[in-house]
Amino acid sequence: MNPKEVKAILQAMVATDTNELTLETPDYKLSVRRAAAVQQQIAQPLAVAATQEQDVPPQTRAQTAEPQQQTPAEKPAASDCPGCQEITAPIVGTFYRKPAPDAEPFVNVGDRVEKGQVVCIIEAMKLFNEIESEVSGVIKKILVEDGEPVEYGQPLFLVEPA
Repeated sequence: MNPKEVKAILQAMVATDTNELTLETPDYKLSVRRAAAVQQQIAQPLAVAATQEQDVPPQTRAQTAEPQQQTPAEKPAASDCPGCQEITAPIVGTFYRKPAPDAEPFVNVGDRVEKGQVVCIIEAMKLFNEIESEVSGVIKKILVEDGEPVEYGQPLFLVEPA
């Protein structure tokens, strides 16, 4: 399953107001749950999940089966950029502005971006997922530092549509 397929599944969940989804194949299992604050569990290979369950005592498994209440990431103030649109993280992972440590960033403040242009990378489970802009415009603010962990739905950039 590639990041675009995961993103499509998540968008369908939001559009249909679905709160929980489990998708299982011989290679992986994907479970997604929504609560007051949107929470996501990342797909794990079944062999890893089965091994982890065997190593955990039953009482601990029962405690970890409940979704953990997390405080949602703080949204930037609307006054930061009136009329701007957010580019948000479609997955949980580590945010990177550059394709390689010695490379130039994908975008900087003031750069013009087109819809579909790669603006950053999010590393999740040793996979580097290119994140594309969903809007054409000018980057007004970068909300996350390079190498920081990001949550699903967390704003990454503010873009002034053009």
